[in-house]
This record gives sequence, C-alpha cells and structure tokens, in this order.
Amino acid sequence: MLVDPARSYDLIGDVHGCAHTLAHLLDAMGYRKQRGVWRHSERQVIFLGDIIDRGPRIREALHLVWDMVDAGQAHCIIGNHEFNALGWYMPAPLESGKAFVREHSPRFAMLLQETFDQFEAYPDEWKAFRDWFYELPLYLENDRFRVVHACWDSAVIDRLRPRLENGCLDPAFVREAGIDGGFACKALDRLLRGTDMPLPDGLTMTSEEGFVRTFFRTKFWEANPSTYGDVVFQPGGLPEQAARVPLSQRQKSSLFLYGPDEPLLFVGHYWRRGTPGPIRDNLACLDYSAVKYDKLVAYRLDQETRLDPAKFVWVDVQR
Repeated sequence: MLVDPARSYDLIGDVHGCAHTLAHLLDAMGYRKQRGVWRHSERQVIFLGDIIDRGPRIREALHLVWDMVDAGQAHCIIGNHEFNALGWYMPAPLESGKAFVREHSPRFAMLLQETFDQFEAYPDEWKAFRDWFYELPLYLENDRFRVVHACWDSAVIDRLRPRLENGCLDPAFVREAGIDGGFACKALDRLLRGTDMPLPDGLTMTSEEGFVRTFFRTKFWEANPSTYGDVVFQPGGLPEQAARVPLSQRQKSSLFLYGPDEPLLFVGHYWRRGTPGPIRDNLACLDYSAVKYDKLVAYRLDQETRLDPAKFVWVDVQR
C-alpha cells in the first residue's frame, strides 16, 4: 500500500497496550486531542503493528489507534500479535492436521490472554476490532521509505501484491497460513516475525515466558558475518558457546540481506534496549520494549533519505 512521499510522518513502534504511554508520546510530539482524536496540524502517525497483548490498557490503545486511522490522522500496519488473534479464531485447513491456524497451545494462549481478559465484557467490540485487523496492510511503501512489522522481503511482497488487495489479509489467506511450509505461512513468518536460524549442536534456549526454543532471530542486514554471534538479533543474545561457533559458507549464503542502498526501512518487533538510534543509515527498529518498562519510540520522518539519529524521540515507561 502506497503512502504519500511528500508528507511528514511520525513512525511509532510496538504499543502492546501501553495506551497512557502512547498518549504521552503523542503529546510530546505536538499532537493534541481534539474532538476525541489525537491530531497534528502537519503530520500523520504510522503505527508499526502489535497494538494488542501484554500491556495494561489494550482496549484503550486499540480505540486510540482506530480513532486516529478512521479520522485520517494515522496509518497502521498489522503485527504478528494481531495476526495471532485472527489465527486463533480461524479454523485451519483439514490437510494441516490442526484445529486452528494459531493452535490453542499454552504459548499462544499466554500471548493473547491479557487481550482476552480486557475484552471479556466487550465481546462485540473485540469482534469489531478483529474485523478491522483485516483492513490493516502488511506493509506500506513509497519510493523513499518502507514500513513492515519485522522484515522487508521484496520477493515475498512481489508475490503477495496480486493476492492481497492493498496488502491486506483476507480470511482465505489467513486460513491458508495454517498449512505449515506453505507460501502463506512462510510469507507471514518472514514479514511479521523476521528471519531465524537453528541453534548449533542441538542447543536450546528458554525465553522469558518459559518456552524452550531451538531457533534464534537473526539480523537481515549483516553482509559479512563470521559467527553465530554476528547474526543474532534478539534480547539477551546467545549463550557464549553458541555465539562463538563459526558460520559455514552455506549458512552465510542462505542469510537474507536488506541492502544498504535500498530505501529507508522501519520495523518494530524486536524488543531492543538502550538509547534509540539507527541500526544502519537506512534501517531503524522502533520497538524498545515499552511493555517491559523501557521506552516507547518514534522516528520523526520528513524528507531525508538517510536516517538522522537526532530524530528519534521517546518516552520512558514508568512502573
């Protein structure tokens, strides 16, 4: 879906139900609430997805974002958590061997439970928001910049263009994503969850939520990595014995690369820490773990073609 290259935008990372923090960030950037909607006289917001789950005010965050989008004050793309919500309710194809596209497993139940709890008394609203998720594009773009939740893969997006109107999911595609290894599943994994690699030597890792993982998230911009530690892109890194393992030539050649000469790219998803800034002068991740009491981050984009570290703004999340 195209966005106006002549406009100025404020791109905001994963909100995850931190509605009060989002209001503080908008206020700090000069937005004012008028007629029930946060507005700016000259700028629009682009939300990078993952408005739901985990946080204390998910319903309020969804209303705030929906109101801005409906009033023409913002765009919002879909994140993996919104897709999880769609998949939770979508019956999977018979050949998948699953009951639902997102299996009702302890992992997905845990990720969605806070959203379910906060909408328990508002089932009609929750259904209306799930319908709205189908109106959120997977990506936004123009000649100067691109926006996707986790990873921009032009080959995947080129295959999606004739399938999905305006880059938005439809129920048939969500259902198709229930077939593990199929195109829909792989495409949504790439755009909404990024790239990954198996841990070496049968090692496993346990996430903060207590789930055992055999894969780790990888960078998609590292041109000449030597070890596993050179490509890891997740909180906490890798165990030292894994980080030191050399990458084989086959592993290096299979890594996906978003090149340094491609348009500006903005992603969320990755739970960064520290002082917000560019990863590279054409790549920014704006997810700085707001729901983990870190920062809710925006980038104030005007007409620049290379990222300016001074244009990252944020509010610290208070306990």
